[in-house]
Amino acid sequence: MSIPLKHFKQGTAKPELPEDGVLRFYLMRFCPYSERGSLVLAAKQIPHHKIYIDLSEKPDWYTDYSPLGKVPAIQLTTVEGQPALVESLVIAEYLDEQYPGRQLYPADPLQKALDKILIERLAPAVSAVYPLLFTKDPPADALSKFEQALDVFEQEIGKRGTPFFGGEQIGMVDYMIWPWFERFPALKLVLPEKYELDKDRYAKLLEWIELVAQDEAIKQTALASEMHAKFIATRQEGTPNYDVAFEEL
Repeated sequence: MSIPLKHFKQGTAKPELPEDGVLRFYLMRFCPYSERGSLVLAAKQIPHHKIYIDLSEKPDWYTDYSPLGKVPAIQLTTVEGQPALVESLVIAEYLDEQYPGRQLYPADPLQKALDKILIERLAPAVSAVYPLLFTKDPPADALSKFEQALDVFEQEIGKRGTPFFGGEQIGMVDYMIWPWFERFPALKLVLPEKYELDKDRYAKLLEWIELVAQDEAIKQTALASEMHAKFIATRQEGTPNYDVAFEEL
């Protein structure tokens, strides 16, 4: 049974899904937090149904799975009562711990804690880039704040001395911060000055971006900068078109 490739919105009926024990993952295609869950599901090759949710006009039934109406949410169909989890980092850690395959978080408790802290340190970059991408009149200091926040990651990957933040192999930190790095190149398509990251200031980070982009889980979930720019244009006009994700460029 296939689920329509569209975002369910207010007034649309709940999709009929088979009782097949397969996880049900609720997301919005352009949401970076949703992409975190998609990446872990792909990396660990966990079967799941995707149900896309229109965040502007959420269907009434969606609160059965996410009481606050947020995405992502994941319904654990093999657990008694079929509970649902929300919050991207909670979902990612649960999947990492409960499903087989290579563990994405490090086994060492201290390193795991440090990695979680590093993930949270992306917040200033996200706060700075959001108005640049989604508003027509961002603060004058938004770009400088964005760059200062990225300096942390340029320095950190230099200190770690490994190809990935997760070490010699891609890990949870890499997956959890990637969705925003996927979106940053859209700045050159939406800003008048066609902004790109400075190749000298962010040499190591740009190498990391190029390397991560070759990961199979990333390839399965990533959207092209041009597609992000198309969605951003609809957001800036105040009429976000989530289904543009399913259109050809």
